[in-house]
Amino acid sequence: MRILFVGDVVGNKGQEMVQTYLPQLKRDLKPQATIVNGENSTAVGRGISQAIYKKILQAGADVVTLGNHAWDNREIYDFINSTDKLIRPANFPGDHVPGKGVTSIRINSASLAVINLQGRVFMNTLDDPFQKAEEIISEVEKQNNFIFIDFHAETTSEKRALATYLDGRVSAVVGTHTHVQTSDAQILNDGTAFLTEVGMTGPANSILGMKSGAVIERFLTQRPGRFEVEDNGPGILSGCVIDLDDNTGLAKAIKPILISKEHPYMG
Repeated sequence: MRILFVGDVVGNKGQEMVQTYLPQLKRDLKPQATIVNGENSTAVGRGISQAIYKKILQAGADVVTLGNHAWDNREIYDFINSTDKLIRPANFPGDHVPGKGVTSIRINSASLAVINLQGRVFMNTLDDPFQKAEEIISEVEKQNNFIFIDFHAETTSEKRALATYLDGRVSAVVGTHTHVQTSDAQILNDGTAFLTEVGMTGPANSILGMKSGAVIERFLTQRPGRFEVEDNGPGILSGCVIDLDDNTGLAKAIKPILISKEHPYMG
């Protein structure tokens, strides 16, 4: 089993990079499952719309995950309950949260469970992602050969802690949210693939996808200002490809993907 995962799609430039490169990556890497985080994919960099969601699927995604901006575009309430291919963090509190936090993909005779969780350190206080992971895994592990987790979290320690806690029980834990790809792709001791942060897909000449001026002004003055997505300049696509053992469901290899002006895609 091979999984292709593409990190946080940001704004119009992120959409452009997905449309341009995801079909090429699928052609060359031949993944059995493709997952894309789309929580920043609107033109304003917050949330997702139904039209963008459909475009990401048309480009080749099998599942689209979200994060802390899941509800920022209120249009999501109109369609999230009608699809199995869009999931939000499973640990939002409450009994009647729209949508769901886990889905399964059938691949020939095998099945992959995709789980979306959100961290709590330096973020809104959701339900415990560790406990929620336990609950979901106990439900899906008998019906699914493979389990992939998109852990949308702020700190490297929380991401590493969850991956280590679940090592050997899930196929992969890959971090999203902080938008800068880390260089620690590895297979943990008991066979779980891990990458602290997969990185963003969006405008390269930006600060985490936003126009630099307003962000720098915030640091200089400590006063609030309006952040806008950068639409100009070159793009970047960040992701990873993970190979899993069909017999054990655990990882054999994980390799980061980075496409940018400095790292042109060679196929």
